[in-house]
Amino acid sequence: MKIVHWLYVVSVALFVSGIGFVVVGARMARRTPAATETAAVPLTPVATVKQIMKGISGPAATIIFSAVSTTVTSTGTEEKAPHTDEEWEVVGNSAAALIESGNLILMGSRAVDTGDWVKMSRAMIESGQTVLKAVEAKDAAGVFAAGEAVNTSCDNCHLKYQRGS
Repeated sequence: MKIVHWLYVVSVALFVSGIGFVVVGARMARRTPAATETAAVPLTPVATVKQIMKGISGPAATIIFSAVSTTVTSTGTEEKAPHTDEEWEVVGNSAAALIESGNLILMGSRAVDTGDWVKMSRAMIESGQTVLKAVEAKDAAGVFAAGEAVNTSCDNCHLKYQRGS
């Protein structure tokens, strides 16, 4: 009798475990197509690197560079920095645009090479991320300091790759 009882308990445990595996498997199966569909979206680069630089990177960098400054004149010192949420948002949007433009110039045939081009594009992305972190902290001094990294990433790349204006 004890063996029959033991077999019954083991059978019930296996049945419950089996149902659990079926439920987990079904949930995982529902997640997999969504990830596959997202990855399968075709990307078709349209803009040239020059268009990305003039239309996205350049304007974004200009906003970042002009967001925080100190001007000293004969009439006194003027400090400029974002103060309102809207002003911080403009700088943050520009940092995000700079980051995304770095991603765009790495896409497909836009990448000139797999060495310095990639390294310099990533430097631009990282400098934009530094600005974005400073914006999220509403740290004007951080935005100002990060501007140097943005400028350096742009200058280094332009020295090697810029063709005309």
